[in-house]
Amino acid sequence: MGDARIIPFDGSAGGSRGPAGRGARRQNRTPRQGAAPGGNEAYEDDIPVRERRRTGRSGARANVRAIGAVPEPDGDSSARRDGGAAPGGGTGLGALAGALGGLVGGAARGLADGLAGPGWEDKAADRLAFVRRRITGDYEVDEFGFDEELTDALIMSLLRPLYEKYFRVEVRGMEHIPDKGGALIVANHSGTLPLDALMTQVAVHDHHPESRNLRLLAADLVFQMPLVGQVARKSGHTLAHPADAERLLSHGELVGVWPEGYKGLGKPFKDRYKLQRFGRGGFVSSALRTGVPIVPCSIVGAEEIYPMIGNVRTLARLLGLPYFPVTPTFPLLGPLGLLPLPTRWHIEFGEPIRTDSYPSQTADDPMVVFNLTDEVRETIQHTIYRVLMQRRSVFF
Repeated sequence: MGDARIIPFDGSAGGSRGPAGRGARRQNRTPRQGAAPGGNEAYEDDIPVRERRRTGRSGARANVRAIGAVPEPDGDSSARRDGGAAPGGGTGLGALAGALGGLVGGAARGLADGLAGPGWEDKAADRLAFVRRRITGDYEVDEFGFDEELTDALIMSLLRPLYEKYFRVEVRGMEHIPDKGGALIVANHSGTLPLDALMTQVAVHDHHPESRNLRLLAADLVFQMPLVGQVARKSGHTLAHPADAERLLSHGELVGVWPEGYKGLGKPFKDRYKLQRFGRGGFVSSALRTGVPIVPCSIVGAEEIYPMIGNVRTLARLLGLPYFPVTPTFPLLGPLGLLPLPTRWHIEFGEPIRTDSYPSQTADDPMVVFNLTDEVRETIQHTIYRVLMQRRSVFF
């Protein structure tokens, strides 16, 4: 294999490029008739041509500078007039190519800004850093398994389109949720599937001034389901047990509870917006022991997403489920029947009910617990009736 010869960009090799090569060709040229031998007089008729070429190159460089190309570098003007490479390897054609490249790059950045929005480079860098931390394990979870970074970056991003575009949730009374410290949010439960709890979590995260995380208390069945249980733990849910609730509240967390449980979630459509029994008031006892306020929460719109017109109890027992719903679309339409109806939701947080004025021992007093439980339930029920009277349509 022969030796490869590298030709420098300044045209010095080979004798055919650069000023030296062109000078040699001029000396070998045969003078036209009537021209004096030797000297430059023989080529005086070429000067206008060279001037026109030089003027054309200057005009091109001026046009390149006008559209934002790199300014012409300083150097030997005679070399550039003779067609040689400017210092640094730049020529008029190279400058024009650089300018066109700059224009194309600017257009590509403008297109990316238009499609992905301004600041997409920073967003892309943040996402790559997020993936790196996931791979290397450089992230934190609390004692309950709550992964705040994953919740903010992924879980909320998946739930937000459902919240904003599909159910078009309207939120009121966010000022009643404290900016810091523990608080217990108590809400009505409905909708066959617990989407109302997830939408409430998004509402608090996205609309509260401090973007607080709502830690949901969930039933045992949630954590027994494969994948669902792991995702629930990662997003801050924990078992609906007084010990777990009190530990979260004592650490200043915002906790959400749905006391109706399966009785509210799986009630028939004919009983919609009629609150079921709130259990034995265990959530009130937890609030009394920790001295945190109770914030009533009323949700309207979730009752109609899966209108439950029947319950196959035998099949529910075989599957280990609290109920097996029959709706106008499920199981008649198969998996398509799992798609919820696009109702419009209203979530309203009421004024907090203070518990710090009660002595701690009242948490074991059945009468105090019952009275507070009944007060919370009645507050939620009256708010639901008021919102139902104000709403114009189920879907709009």
